[in-house]
Amino acid sequence: MVCEMCGRESESLVRVAIEGSVLEVCTACSRFGKVIGAPAGVAATSGGNGGSAAAVQERIGGHQKRMTERDLYTELPDLELDPQWSKKVREAREKLGLTQEQFGAKINEKASVVHKLESGGMVPPDALVRKLERTLKVRLTAPPQAPSA
Repeated sequence: MVCEMCGRESESLVRVAIEGSVLEVCTACSRFGKVIGAPAGVAATSGGNGGSAAAVQERIGGHQKRMTERDLYTELPDLELDPQWSKKVREAREKLGLTQEQFGAKINEKASVVHKLESGGMVPPDALVRKLERTLKVRLTAPPQAPSA
């Protein structure tokens, strides 16, 4: 059986209350809390309670899944800027009735950045794209299109 505190394999576990949580821990870890039950290893290994071993394995599997490092780039769909993104930004800003200076202040960017964006002289970083989409309520990204033959 596996100690819920240190992860060591142990023949028997002790049910212990540690800082308000009840854990089944090895005898070495039981000194950190108040023992509230007899060793659990005998009952679980004798076959009297077959479900607890499966529960432990399920918890271990869940722990391993949570602890593995994820690569977010493989989980997120590839998105690229719409070819008409600069025109969409300008039209959405004008629809809101804002000048470049007012819009720049609203998104915490300089008016010169807004001008460069609208003229297509600057490709915005991903964080700025998300900020523009959220503020203007327009979609500037889309999944890449397959080249037509």
